[in-house]
Amino acid sequence: MPGSRLTAMEIHSSPELLPYPLVARALTPDSTVIEVRGRRIGDGFFGLIAGPCTVETREQTLETARAVAAAGATMLRGGAFKPRTSPYAFQGLGHKGLEILAEAREETGLPIVTELLDPRHVEEVAAVADVIQIGARNMHNFNLLAEVGRVPNPVLLKRSPSATVEELLMAAEYIAKEGNDHVILCERGIKTFERSTRFTLDISAVPVLKRETHLPVIVDPSHASGRSDLVLPLARAAVAAGADGVMIDAHPQPEDALCDGPQQIRAGEFARVADEIHTLVGLMGKTVG
Repeated sequence: MPGSRLTAMEIHSSPELLPYPLVARALTPDSTVIEVRGRRIGDGFFGLIAGPCTVETREQTLETARAVAAAGATMLRGGAFKPRTSPYAFQGLGHKGLEILAEAREETGLPIVTELLDPRHVEEVAAVADVIQIGARNMHNFNLLAEVGRVPNPVLLKRSPSATVEELLMAAEYIAKEGNDHVILCERGIKTFERSTRFTLDISAVPVLKRETHLPVIVDPSHASGRSDLVLPLARAAVAAGADGVMIDAHPQPEDALCDGPQQIRAGEFARVADEIHTLVGLMGKTVG
């Protein structure tokens, strides 16, 4: 029945059920639409999420926020806390970064998407974030998934580069099981033997996920490619494959970025990218939300 939720006992006592019943389209055939401060994503609504990979300074973040807002972005992404492979790399501004993101939202009106790394920061991040991002490195952090399942904020869950589609859906189930079914799934590339790009964008995952789940599915072409010149071609592919949105890195001066500079679109050039995405979204019969 609409709005009904299976209990844990019902799930465990019914082996014929899917392993991810709460997020499965088979049990919830209607596509979920997630609304954030008046912006919608899912079904016929396409999300254009853009912003700096990392909040580095107030000026850098506000300049990028103004540029992507003027170009028609629907949400602003930016990392206040950043997981880095090297312990010596820039880890983000933390609380100060959240303050800057809140200021950017106040000025532009764009909802904020920012990453949560630590269960100890749930309340702090949830107080600022309109959408809480769980990054690829934490897709298998089940305690963290359960924690964001207990807050009302929508969650953007990124696929681990070594995870199968089913494992991504099971991770989403961890969140939904705790009561939060406002989850956006993000394909951001998987590890293969190919080295011409940072990861290999699994574009086939988009129609597979759209068939398997009622949740919105977006694509991150920036992290998938690691190259700014490939972001637009991969974004085109994402729109054509039926994605419900894309998430694109932008920066005023990518050559000076403290994190992932080569994959970031120059903020002044983002409007050209956004214009083409808007056109393609319209051709697919959707509306940029």
